[in-house]
Amino acid sequence: MTAAPSEPPPSARTRRARGAAGARRPVYDASSLLAVAVQEFNTRGYDATSMEDLSRAAGITKSSFYHHVSGKEDLLRAALSRALDGLFGILEEPAAQEGSALDRLRHIIFRQVEVLTSELPYVTLLLRVRGNTETERWALARRRAFDASIASLVAEAVADGEVRAGVEPSLAARLLSGTVNSIIEWYRPGRPGSESLPAEVVRIVSEGIIPPA
Repeated sequence: MTAAPSEPPPSARTRRARGAAGARRPVYDASSLLAVAVQEFNTRGYDATSMEDLSRAAGITKSSFYHHVSGKEDLLRAALSRALDGLFGILEEPAAQEGSALDRLRHIIFRQVEVLTSELPYVTLLLRVRGNTETERWALARRRAFDASIASLVAEAVADGEVRAGVEPSLAARLLSGTVNSIIEWYRPGRPGSESLPAEVVRIVSEGIIPPA
C-alpha cells in the first residue's frame, strides 16, 4: 500500500493567521475600563481624548466599550467620584470627628496623603479638572467644600490656642491642601520612603522645616 503524501508544513503567514485566530481578546469590565480611561485622560487630557482613543488603548472595539459605559463623561464622573469619595470618607472617620481640633487636623492630613498615594491616578485627574464640563464643575464644587471643612477645622484650632494666633484659616487650609496635592507631581509608588510619607508630611506640616529665628 502506498503511503499517503504528508502535508507540507504551514507557511509563516498561515501560522500567524492561526495564532491571531486563536488569540484571546482582552476581557474587560467597567472597573478595568475606567482604569484605562483615567490613564488616557491623565496622559492626553480629558478634552483631547476620544472614545476611539479609549477603545484603542483598551484593545477593544468602540461598540464593545459602549457595552460597558454610555460615554466619556460618565467615565469622567465615575473617576472623579472615586477620588472625592475617598477624600470625603476621611471626614466621616471617628478620628476626624473626635478629639482636639489639632489632632483631627493631623489625622485628616495623614489620611489625605494615604488616599492620594493609593488612588494616585484618580486624585491626579481630580486635581487637573478645569471646569469645562458640568461634571468638572461639580467636582470643583466638591473640592471647595472639602477645603472649607479644613479651613473650619483650622479656625477651631486657632480659637483653641492649638495653632499660632494670627493664622488665617482659609490661607492655612489652601497651603495645607497645596502641600498635599503637590505630591502627585513627584510621587511614584514603590519608591523608598513611600510607607512613611503620610507621617512625614504630618510632621513637617506640624513642626516646619526652618527653625524660628
